Amino acid sequence: ISKNNYINHVPLFLLILLYKFSKMNDLLNKDFRLSNIPKRIVSTVPSQTELLFDMGLDKNIVGITQFCVLPVEKTKTKEKVGGTKKLNIEKIKSLKPDLIIAGKEENEKEQINELKKNFPVWISDVDSFDSALRMINDVALITGKKQKGDEIIAKIQSEYLKFKKQNYKRYNSLYFIWRNPYMVAGGDTFISDIMNKAGFDNTAKHLNRYPVLDATNKSTMEPEIILLCSEPYRFGDKHKSEFKELYPNAEVILTDGQMFTWYGSRMIHAFEYFNYLHKQISDSH
Repeated sequence: ISKNNYINHVPLFLLILLYKFSKMNDLLNKDFRLSNIPKRIVSTVPSQTELLFDMGLDKNIVGITQFCVLPVEKTKTKEKVGGTKKLNIEKIKSLKPDLIIAGKEENEKEQINELKKNFPVWISDVDSFDSALRMINDVALITGKKQKGDEIIAKIQSEYLKFKKQNYKRYNSLYFIWRNPYMVAGGDTFISDIMNKAGFDNTAKHLNRYPVLDATNKSTMEPEIILLCSEPYRFGDKHKSEFKELYPNAEVILTDGQMFTWYGSRMIHAFEYFNYLHKQISDSH
């Protein structure tokens, strides 16, 4: 390789990359700076942990939460740093990360602020399909995996377009995330946007975040489909009759919660799963 080609291709690329690092904000629009591509990463968000592995950062990941369970064969060998809501700060400090990947919704603000005193912390704030794609792009940039990030984004978009062409019937739906008290996904959540893209119109879209279902808001909703998640609350067959009493005219379906809530490379598989759900509903009618 000639000297000119070397200068044109390698150093310039690295300079541009480092410039991006020095100027990038996280998804909370907070200033975020890195001096180099990170070699020791702690992830405190399960869906983003899976993304990091899928981008080929296996050797760089030094710490994850106990809820970071995918991919199974890789996460089981990594150091655990507590739960998403109760991080082990001292364990994280001992791992000496040069990057922490966190999330506004998953992690406690006080703990993240404590970590920011000692380490660069990049925080996601994902409430839609589009902001999930931006998260993937930005995480790929700061970890030096831009090409792999682009491939993942392109695959997700391709899967969505294939699903959209199926033109399934749309259903008024409620997505339950908790029991005692009953809690559903409101309209300003990632779940609600994914529901919409999957053909399930959220009848709680006029409510914010994760409202408790009470007599007042229950009476304003007439869902055709009740979607019961597998996480964070694990609904099962034994709960179906309970929800049929709440909404006698609705069909109750158990769902894979990861497909509705994990914003990251898991989205590659989500639309194939939504195909399955629609076929299940169609077969039952």
